[in-house]
Amino acid sequence: MIPYGKQDITQEDIDSVLNVLTSDFLTQGPKVPEFESAIAQYVGAKHAIAVNSATSALHIACMALGVDEHSWVWTSPLTFVASANCARLCGAKVDFVDVDPATGNMCPKALELKLAHAASIGKLPKVIIPVHLAGHSCNMQAIQQVASQYDIAIIEDASHAIGSRYHDKHVGCCQFSDICVFSFHPVKIVTTAEGGVLTTQNSNLVSKLKSLRSHGIDKNCAELLRPDEGDWYYEQHELGLNYRMSDIHAALGVSQLARLDNYTAKRNELAKQYQQRLSKLPLDTIEPLSNSYSARHLLLIKLHNPTKRKQVFNAMRQANIQVHVHYFPVHLQPYYLAQGFNEGDAPQAETLYSQLLSLPLYPELTPAQVDYICDTLEALL
Repeated sequence: MIPYGKQDITQEDIDSVLNVLTSDFLTQGPKVPEFESAIAQYVGAKHAIAVNSATSALHIACMALGVDEHSWVWTSPLTFVASANCARLCGAKVDFVDVDPATGNMCPKALELKLAHAASIGKLPKVIIPVHLAGHSCNMQAIQQVASQYDIAIIEDASHAIGSRYHDKHVGCCQFSDICVFSFHPVKIVTTAEGGVLTTQNSNLVSKLKSLRSHGIDKNCAELLRPDEGDWYYEQHELGLNYRMSDIHAALGVSQLARLDNYTAKRNELAKQYQQRLSKLPLDTIEPLSNSYSARHLLLIKLHNPTKRKQVFNAMRQANIQVHVHYFPVHLQPYYLAQGFNEGDAPQAETLYSQLLSLPLYPELTPAQVDYICDTLEALL
């Protein structure tokens, strides 16, 4: 079976992890700050905070920005459920901004209209979470320009987008956002097995985020309420969680990060081959904005005849090609239907979902395998 995504583990990765396993630190050692520093330097952010998953990162990002039961948070309906669940875990109400059918990303015009209406009824969101679907950057400048009119914070869900660029800057530099979140799940561009990182330019958020990832505990002498009793002493100042990343995971991340640019280059080469082979078929490929460079986490196609998708999906799987579909609209999940959402609430996302198919894409995929995938798809269409 040709998988839709696959991690690449080298001997360097194995050695990096083994070095930690035989060291004095398995967790809360030197590798986590090394990984954080490498991420911050790569994307051009002042700060990076590592956690045990991107879901955890989204959760504490919302918490750090003051999201609570009185808040509204808006995100894209065409994403993994974590993009919305992070707000619900804070007790907030969630709503969805429809997508641009050409990109699958949050539509700035739809956001502008929705914000104007929300302002008129007193239900503006506290935070907006645009999602960089497939590694293709959203139009962040347009989104930030609209959000800034209402003093709304922005969290970029860049789970797919480590290595992507927008306006010649790396996604994660937070030029147009308060916080950016990356995922390092095995099918992502680089992996820590499980893990996530938050980046920010806002130094005021850093201590809050670090406290929230570790039970709300603070050992900073300047923040202690009682006299410091010694190196053993700490204080819990708020209700936090155990979202820390271990040195084992960070060691894998440090090793993988050294190959990030090679991985994204290879993914783009394969995407170009797909484009050439699929150009005459009754489908469109979902492409990044012209002023951006995508890390190409997913290769998304949009079938002109969506009624054939299930047949094509099943036939491709039978041909040992693990196609996939990303994503079933979040607002139509049973949990969110129970919150009052209905079919038709995000018509562009719903229509696009019915057309989408994800084709295999990962660095070890060969040109011959791409040809086989395209030949199989062409025969079916």
